[in-house]
Amino acid sequence: MVSNIKQMIHDWFQYFHSYPEISWKEVETTNKIGSILDSMGVTYHRFNDVTGLVAEIGTGDEVIAVRADIDALWQEVDGKFQANHSCGHDANISMVLGALAYLKDEKLTKRIRFIFQPAEEKGNGSEAMIERGVIDNVSYLFGVHLRPIEELTFGQVSPAIQHGAAVFLEGKIQGEDAHGARPHQGKNAIDVLFSIQQLLKNIYFSPFEPYSIKLTKVQAGGESLNIIPGSASFAIDLRAQNNSVLAEIQERVEKELETISALHEVTISTDWIDYTPGAEVSADAAAIAGEAIREVVGDSNTMPTVVTSGSDDFHFYTIHDTNLKATMIGIGADLVPGLHHPQMEFNHEALDIGARTLAKTIEKCANKN
Repeated sequence: MVSNIKQMIHDWFQYFHSYPEISWKEVETTNKIGSILDSMGVTYHRFNDVTGLVAEIGTGDEVIAVRADIDALWQEVDGKFQANHSCGHDANISMVLGALAYLKDEKLTKRIRFIFQPAEEKGNGSEAMIERGVIDNVSYLFGVHLRPIEELTFGQVSPAIQHGAAVFLEGKIQGEDAHGARPHQGKNAIDVLFSIQQLLKNIYFSPFEPYSIKLTKVQAGGESLNIIPGSASFAIDLRAQNNSVLAEIQERVEKELETISALHEVTISTDWIDYTPGAEVSADAAAIAGEAIREVVGDSNTMPTVVTSGSDDFHFYTIHDTNLKATMIGIGADLVPGLHHPQMEFNHEALDIGARTLAKTIEKCANKN
């Protein structure tokens, strides 16, 4: 039985890895998950307006939920832009399906809800699921994610991933074009861009609070080299380990951009997009996961909380419901060179470890008084 499930997990992974689909386009991915659930005899619910689905096993009033993100990135791979599962969501789907397979014939006194969520990479897939009631009546929520080799090696498992908060600013500068021979007649957007870059390097917060602020896009000028551009666009990536620190950074950036706008006598319009909150890890949920991890991989491979500046929209669930006890389990897989690298690879033997760890965690949570 166990060997059969392990092989199924590997087969599922090969399918999802071979047929990646980007956010909100995960049509065939959703269909495949549905067909797998059909073969297991597991009931599920699909949505008529978004991709993804929700399955349930067990009985009872209390609901324990597990979430898998199902979308792929759109990125350049070997010179060609394509959908690519370099963030490991193909692995996450397979591990969660594996946990379901290990649990489906067990006697469960609580309902177990499996959330196959679209559009994590867009940062708003979880909000769409929340709007559709997927965490209604849920007391505990668990997630799972492969971790880079710098954080966890193969066989190591962490009961919690302490993701940071992140948000992006898109900005436009509107000055005035000028001839290269008469710069005094215009408002040079490139000068403004350099001021913004210097501004970001001079924003400081406590060194005890991890954070980063950096330009990730600048666009200005055209093909004519004798025109000083008055307009430009830019983007800023802001991250902090703490949600309140990120809010402080946003406020500071807004004020400084206003100062630069006045200094250069240009208009700077901005838009905050794709906010993702930092993790609010439940000590209770992490403790349950920790007990399960020790049973599956032993004390020596049970690791402390992983702290990362990366982000995940999983944490919108706990922002929405502050009573929800949640944690995301980190799976070591010798993953290199890193998440989101187009050539990311890992030890596939970690898939079954992740599935068994999730199953054991859910079982312990379901049996908790």
